[in-house]
Amino acid sequence: MSFKEINELRKKGELEEALQMVNRDLENEPDSNWIKRAASWVYYAYIKNNVKPENYQTFIQYLGKLKDLNLPEDDRMVFDNVAWQIGSMVYSLQKEEHQDYNKYDVIFDIIKSYNFKAPSESYSFLLKSFIKISEVWQGFLDFADWWNLEHLRKEDFLMEEYKGRKTPSLAERAYIAYAKKLLEGEPVDHFGNNRAIDKERISAFMPKLDKFIEEYPDFLYPPYYKAKLLLVLGDEEDVLSAFIPFARQKKNDFWVWEQMADIFHDDDELRMACYCKALSLKTQEDFLVKLRQVFAALLVEKELYDEAKREIEILTDTRQKNQWGIPRQITLWKEADWYKSAETKPNNYNLYGKHKGKAEEILFREIPEEVIVVEFVNKDKKMISFVKDKQMNGYFKYSGLIDKPTVGDILKVRFSGELQNGFNKVLTVKKCKDDVKTEALRSFEGTFEQLPGKDFGFCDDVFIDAGILNGLDLSIGDNIKGTAIISYNKKKNEWGWKAIRINNAI
Repeated sequence: MSFKEINELRKKGELEEALQMVNRDLENEPDSNWIKRAASWVYYAYIKNNVKPENYQTFIQYLGKLKDLNLPEDDRMVFDNVAWQIGSMVYSLQKEEHQDYNKYDVIFDIIKSYNFKAPSESYSFLLKSFIKISEVWQGFLDFADWWNLEHLRKEDFLMEEYKGRKTPSLAERAYIAYAKKLLEGEPVDHFGNNRAIDKERISAFMPKLDKFIEEYPDFLYPPYYKAKLLLVLGDEEDVLSAFIPFARQKKNDFWVWEQMADIFHDDDELRMACYCKALSLKTQEDFLVKLRQVFAALLVEKELYDEAKREIEILTDTRQKNQWGIPRQITLWKEADWYKSAETKPNNYNLYGKHKGKAEEILFREIPEEVIVVEFVNKDKKMISFVKDKQMNGYFKYSGLIDKPTVGDILKVRFSGELQNGFNKVLTVKKCKDDVKTEALRSFEGTFEQLPGKDFGFCDDVFIDAGILNGLDLSIGDNIKGTAIISYNKKKNEWGWKAIRINNAI
């Protein structure tokens, strides 16, 4: 037996001599595990020396030879080392000008019978290399099923850093790549124009994705892909709850609202709101042409021709600047009578502002609304002071949430966190009708009273300040009626009532 001699030759770099001895000994003792083990390391040396695209055939030859040895299942060390070389070759092949995806098929077909050590650092490196080709290689789902995502290490769930920039963890990238491939579907024709979605495979993956999201809630994108997969399955009841956590964090990205509109594909009102929200965000126009065309179609359907014309003008201008073709649908619209007679609007900002609030509410609609009343408005700082009842008052910034609030407005507000006395962060705000019930307002009627020399007065227990009295021709003893708001008097450390309007002097 020349096991020792073969290893010594290999370590000296005399690979041809080592290979000749391996071939001879394997022919004489084909079942010797010692000879097989010595041969595996010689083959490994040839594999390592040929990790270059131009040496692909030699690389594959020795991968095959290693497979044919049929090493014992517990003999994993050589495979642990080979995994690094396979990953490196996969990375190298990606740099070829004209990629031959069949090469990845050949590699996978050989290595799926290897006894890799799993989990291990090298096994994770192997996964990382194949994730890089997941979008272009049709075999990725089979590879990921074979690799088995349960073999991810604890380290694979940590964020990585590349050139000083934080990147998602290997685990998150793996689950996302798998989901994206499921959504892409399998080609059913030679050109790949028609694709079939494997719903059974999606259903099998969903429990794994659910577990992943539950155990790692800080990962941002898995809930987004869960929602897209649920849409494919037709599970519209759960899709929104899956998508909302993601949408809250990415609410300033237009494409999140584009996706939200797809979720509400049967509700034109909410689709309208989502498109308006998307287009109200600051986004490079090049990214919006498809969205604007879909939105224009909805506007045409609703006979909002002036607004539709503006969207069409914007997207046409963008396409022309980029020398992109004009879709036939756009041409047909421009030839239509409604287009020729529609007014040219400078923008659709009013339309966006009118509808986008309904979209914003979607993100927080499971959070209960609080009914409050505006007590004071600081227009310079864009702050509202409010009161809810005798136990609760506070203030919040209203910029971007509501237009032109006034004292006495009844609002329905969703607060970020529990409502508290003092400063509050607000998620949604909308004005209510005056007949909404609230403990903070009441009507009053009675005799006007005013102390001599004072610029304020009273009506029973309602305080009437100078601002309310200014411009009113009232005399002591006049009968009046109006509306009062509950107000906290800091000096007296007590609650009382303060007039916000006098309806008439009787």
